[in-house]
Amino acid sequence: MHPCIMNERKTIAFHTLGCKLNFSETSSISRKFPGGEFKQVGFGEKADIYVINSCSVTKNAEKRCKALIRQAMKRNPQAHVAVIGCFSQINPEELKAIPGVDIVLGNADKFNLFEHLKNLETAGKQVNPDLFPEERPEGFFPSYSMDDRTRSFFKIQDGCDYFCTYCTIPLARGRSRSDTIAGTLKTAREIARTSMKEIVLSGVNIGDFGKIHGETFYGFLKELVKIEGLERIRISSVEPDLLEDRIIELVAAEPKLMPHFHIPLQAGSDEVLKAMGRKYNISDFYKRVEKIRSLLPHACIAADLIVGFPSETNSLFEESLSFVKNTDVSYIHVFTYSERENTRAGKFPGQVSVAERNHRSRQMQELSAQKKKAFYYKNKGMETTVLWEKENQQGMMNGFTENYIKTKTPFQEDLVNEIIPVKLNIQDADGVYII
Repeated sequence: MHPCIMNERKTIAFHTLGCKLNFSETSSISRKFPGGEFKQVGFGEKADIYVINSCSVTKNAEKRCKALIRQAMKRNPQAHVAVIGCFSQINPEELKAIPGVDIVLGNADKFNLFEHLKNLETAGKQVNPDLFPEERPEGFFPSYSMDDRTRSFFKIQDGCDYFCTYCTIPLARGRSRSDTIAGTLKTAREIARTSMKEIVLSGVNIGDFGKIHGETFYGFLKELVKIEGLERIRISSVEPDLLEDRIIELVAAEPKLMPHFHIPLQAGSDEVLKAMGRKYNISDFYKRVEKIRSLLPHACIAADLIVGFPSETNSLFEESLSFVKNTDVSYIHVFTYSERENTRAGKFPGQVSVAERNHRSRQMQELSAQKKKAFYYKNKGMETTVLWEKENQQGMMNGFTENYIKTKTPFQEDLVNEIIPVKLNIQDADGVYII
C-alpha cells in the first residue's frame, strides 16, 4: 500500500523524453505543484513521486521510458510513478501493466496530473487514462519552460495534419491546432516578464500556426517581435512547404529573430519522399536553403533526415547522401528508421535490415560532422553576440551565438544570462570557439 501522498510535503521528480515541445509541457505541468506541498528533486534521487513525460517517435524512446520506470521503482519501491504523454496516448495498456505505474495519462489529460494525484490518494488505485477519440478535436494547452535561466521553450502549436506514412504523432497528439495570435502573445508577455533572454518557438508543425483561426505563422512573428523584454527569438522546425520566402525575409530584417533555421528534409530522394507521404520535393528544399543563404550567408541551417526507410535502396541512399553533400546545410539530425505500429510504412515491402540502417546512419552522421566543422570554420573571425548559460562545467561555461555556434569561456557567475559581444577566433580540438 502506498503511503498517503498529499498530507505532507512530498518529493517529486520529473523526467522528459523526446522533443522541445515535451520539455515546455513538463515545465508547465511541474509549476502546478506548489512548493509548500512538494519539493522537486532530480530524477536520479529518491522521490515519493516520479513523473515521466514520454515519447513514442521510436522504439528506443519507448524502451528508455520502461527503463526509467524500473530505475524509479528500484530507488523507491513505495513511490508512485506517473507516465504521461505520447507513449501513454498510443499504448496505455502496455504501460498500465508495468508494476509500479499508478497513473497513465494521454496528451490532453496530462495537464490534469495534479488533480489525478489527489484522486489517487482517495481512490488508492490506478487512474485510467482520459483518451479522446481520434475524430474529437482536442484543446490547446499553451506552455513554456522555465528550467533554464537563459532560454525558454515556448509551445505555440500542437498536433499535425500531415499523416506521413512512418509517423505516429497525429495519433499521439491529434490534429494541428494553436491558440489565436492574441492569445499566444499574451503567453509570450508572461515569458517576457521573467529573466529569460531567449525563447525557442516550439510545436509539432509550427508553420501551421493559426490555420484553424484564419491566421498565419508569419502574422504571428510580425507581432511577436514587437514585445518588449524578448531579446532573442529562435524558430524551431518549419516544414519546407510552409517556410515561405516572407518568413525568411522577416528573419533577415528583424534583429530579434535569430539567423537559425531547422528544416525537416527526411530524405534527399524524391522517390523516398513520395513513399514517406511528404508534401515537397528535394528541389523545394534546395530553394529554401538558397533563399536563406542569399539573405543570411552565415545562418545556421539544420535539417532532419531519416535513413533506412522501407524501399530506400542502396542507390537511393547514395542519392540522399549526395544531395546532402551538395546542399549548403550546416548539419543534419540523423534518425534511423524505426517501425511503428499503426503506420503504413510498417507494412511496406523492401524493409531495410537493422544492420544496414545503422551503417547508413554512421555514414550520414560522418557527413553531418564534416558539414558542421566547415560551418563553424566559415564563421571564424566573425563578430557576434553570445548568450551565456548557467552550468559550471569543470570551470567553464557554454553559450551560443545568434546563429547557434557553441562557445565556451572560463566560468563567471556575473556572465550567466548575459548577452555579450564576442569575436570568434580560437577553436578547441572539438571545434568549439573559446572566448
